[in-house]
Amino acid sequence: MEHRSTYSNSAQASALQTNKVLRNTYLLLAMTLTFSAACAGIAAAMNIGPGAALGMNLAALVMIFFLNKASQSSMGILFVFAFTGLLGGSLGYTLNYYAGFQNGPEMIMQAFGATALVFFGLSGYVLTTKKDFSFMGGFLIVGLIVAVVASLANLFFQIPALSLAVSAAIVFIMSGFILFDTSRIINGGETNYIRATVSMYLNIYNLFTSILHLLGAFGGDD
Repeated sequence: MEHRSTYSNSAQASALQTNKVLRNTYLLLAMTLTFSAACAGIAAAMNIGPGAALGMNLAALVMIFFLNKASQSSMGILFVFAFTGLLGGSLGYTLNYYAGFQNGPEMIMQAFGATALVFFGLSGYVLTTKKDFSFMGGFLIVGLIVAVVASLANLFFQIPALSLAVSAAIVFIMSGFILFDTSRIINGGETNYIRATVSMYLNIYNLFTSILHLLGAFGGDD
């Protein structure tokens, strides 16, 4: 009887810890997305060029190193905001580019809406069913590596069809990562809400930019 009571208390503590990580992740994610959107708006208003956007992207990559080091402390939260602010700011150039299309503002809002729909739909599905999608990890990593290599190769070949194929692949890969990362949180695979927030943010960021690229290719009208 004592063993059963100990097991029950352990399970309850584990569930409470999981709920705490989940709650903190979504709270921090909401704040960083808002901050990132504000930075994107400011950068767009400043009409930043591609050089500044690239510089912010590179700075964000460097910031990942500090994030990993500080993910166990409160300083990690500051680095999360710095990281998401830089990536958000780098979006200013992209947003201005697509806003220059005749139906640009509507296209940007469509990309935003589609991203939100995919994220809430997939996250809600995992939270409701409690399914474990950890088996997808290896496939997603391989798919991401292939997409990155293809994207880098296309910098030299400049093949429009390949660019669209990569964007479509990233939409599916990021959708898979939303399932995977949400599953890891609720099943105890990820216990650090700072790392979880960064993962979710990157899923949403890449999903949004890829959907926007696809909409611009198929529905854009200069």
